[in-house]
Amino acid sequence: MGTPPQSLMAATVDRRAVLATLATGGATVTGGCMGRLRTIAGWESASQISLEIKTLPADADPYAIRIARQLALWLTEAGIDTTVTPMDGEELLRQVLLRNEYDLFVTRIPDRFRSPETLYSLLHSRYSESPGWQNPFGYTNLDVDDQLESQRRVTGDTRWRAVSRLQQTVARTQPFTVIAFPDDIRAARTNNYANWREVDMRSPFGYLRLSNDTGRDRETGSTTATPGPELRVVSTDHRPTENLNPLSVEFRRDGLVTGLLYDSLGFERTSESIEPWLAASWSFETSVEGIYATVRLRDDLTWHDGTAITADDVAFTYPFLADTSMGSIDTPGSDEDRDSPVPAPRFQGPVSLVETVRATGPRTVEFDFVDCTRRIARRAFTVPVLPKHVWRERTGSASVGGIEVGSATEALVTTNIPPVGSGALKFEEHTAGDKLVLEQYEDHFLSAATEESLPAGFAGKPTYERLSVNVAGSDTTAVEMVRRDEADVTGTAVGAETVPRIGRASDLELLVRRSESPFLVGYNTRRPPLTNPRFRNTIARLIDQSHLTQEAFEGYAAPAVSPLAATRWLPEDLEWTGESPVAPFLGTDGELDIDRVRDAFRDAGYQYNDDKLVETN
Repeated sequence: MGTPPQSLMAATVDRRAVLATLATGGATVTGGCMGRLRTIAGWESASQISLEIKTLPADADPYAIRIARQLALWLTEAGIDTTVTPMDGEELLRQVLLRNEYDLFVTRIPDRFRSPETLYSLLHSRYSESPGWQNPFGYTNLDVDDQLESQRRVTGDTRWRAVSRLQQTVARTQPFTVIAFPDDIRAARTNNYANWREVDMRSPFGYLRLSNDTGRDRETGSTTATPGPELRVVSTDHRPTENLNPLSVEFRRDGLVTGLLYDSLGFERTSESIEPWLAASWSFETSVEGIYATVRLRDDLTWHDGTAITADDVAFTYPFLADTSMGSIDTPGSDEDRDSPVPAPRFQGPVSLVETVRATGPRTVEFDFVDCTRRIARRAFTVPVLPKHVWRERTGSASVGGIEVGSATEALVTTNIPPVGSGALKFEEHTAGDKLVLEQYEDHFLSAATEESLPAGFAGKPTYERLSVNVAGSDTTAVEMVRRDEADVTGTAVGAETVPRIGRASDLELLVRRSESPFLVGYNTRRPPLTNPRFRNTIARLIDQSHLTQEAFEGYAAPAVSPLAATRWLPEDLEWTGESPVAPFLGTDGELDIDRVRDAFRDAGYQYNDDKLVETN
């Protein structure tokens, strides 16, 4: 073997010397010098941790983008390479809820997660690979699974304690970080409808309870009865004008419009109370085999196309929502994977409560439920009942241009225009991206029901003949349309910056109600380093919720640590007392204490190189 070239021998000696010096601690090296020594020594520094935050743009949700940008600043100061990617609402929900293509996301979660049983689908590991708002975080925690299951089977104080333990475990392991519950701010005209403050404009049932018995004459100031041929709603969300599929995830910010078009067996009066709606009544029985219910439909119900609604439609709806392919799609792969169900993502939680459902007469349906209490079983009655004669034709594989789209079905991708529902309003016309018009359905049970048979709180059919939804490009434009008498109410909540504009207009009423839909930072726990709960908990400690409440929401929000904040289910040790009781901010007044931040990440098993946070090998 020949003698190595002199240059190679010199490099070898230098490299060994450097390694010896580093190993013995005989030199103190920092900054760029350390980088050069690593190159000479022949080893690379660990790569910096990088995270991407996906959220909505400012014109779609100014709060979300403000939260995301401030979070990015805190993460960057902590040594994490961070980017913010705003995107259209449809694409955001596709990437987060359907494809799991994200690190962190910032948005509001639906307000349906305000009772303990709804957290089952949000957090149970059985849904960790499911699309939609079924565990979009990919979160798996056996203790949480046990707590979610046990709270379904018990009542009273035993259940309260189970729900308390559940929230404490979730707060400690942080699959998401709740930021705050914003105030929903709306502008409404005072001259056409009288009870804006008494109804909930976040719910379709609020729209059905609007009263026009009193109006104020703008010239005389007198109070008179006023006609209501049209309820004019202005919205900053264009999606309902383009898609009316109640099963769609990416097109549904909420279920308000489809809730007016499709009835469910029951309606949620409060998070703790579900009462008959399309059903005339229901009765529950308990046997050694479990819990079951008999549901009786109202008389003379019809779909918007005039077809009678029967028990067969109900018996079809539940297995269809559990598998929109109805067993007709073979999933590629092993034999065990074939014939996998393709559920409707939006309704997996309530549908999972139902074991079997069968029609036992033209208007009678029997349900068998999983192991749960009657209170929880009633939640299954909140899904939209679908017309069998329409949706049974949508079980085939979805295709675009003749090419099949994964395991999706036609039911999940159809725009569903025109829709055939059973609600108090029916479809009349639309212009995609601009306008949607619904008209009163004269054969709805609200129109024909006697006062004794009406659900409590409802006086009869809607007090307007038509409901129009017009799309505005911004919150300010939406408020201006109401001010100019081009709309009666802002159907989507507007930002705090519009409050002075609303307050100065004599014909406008400022409607402010604490939202039940919080903003949160969601973590993709399938991706390292977010797989580590200590890492997620440390990120949560970089977030100053009190600072965000003032800076992002201008004070129109309440910070919180649990989706069940402000409900009777929140334990005392999770109440907000000026800072997070589980992940207190590592700093003061929005300013990070970098030394404390670095200590926290080191305690979580990470290290710093050149002020950059890196993973240890």
